[in-house]
Amino acid sequence: MIAIINRQKKHRVRTKAFERLLGELCARYRLADPEVTLAFVGERAIRTLNRKYMKKDKPTDVLSFPLGEKGPDGKFYLGDIAVAVPVAFRQSRAKGHGLDRELRMLAIHGFLHLLGFDHFAGIEEEERKAHRLTLA
Repeated sequence: MIAIINRQKKHRVRTKAFERLLGELCARYRLADPEVTLAFVGERAIRTLNRKYMKKDKPTDVLSFPLGEKGPDGKFYLGDIAVAVPVAFRQSRAKGHGLDRELRMLAIHGFLHLLGFDHFAGIEEEERKAHRLTLA
């Protein structure tokens, strides 16, 4: 099951589009109905998560919390992604594109981290491939 949670109210987020995006990514990576949550949060929430789990006392754009295991209920729990919408908004303006595009890129980035990709193992190339496929 794919769950999309919007915990911020300042910016409009098309949650159904992100549900489709994660569904496409699950299909691309041959994941049969995993449990994955994508939460859109504010700056305070992402800073709290970053401080607690990454030991960095500052806001960031995206955090991933991979589980990658079957639960006692037999379901495969891929993990959780948190995206800071205010941070994404500032980044989208600085890069000269829309917020929706920035949020898509961050969701893909977070999803790839759930699969085990990291910044030193080709995540950038995989992001380009995933982004192209989900736009087709």
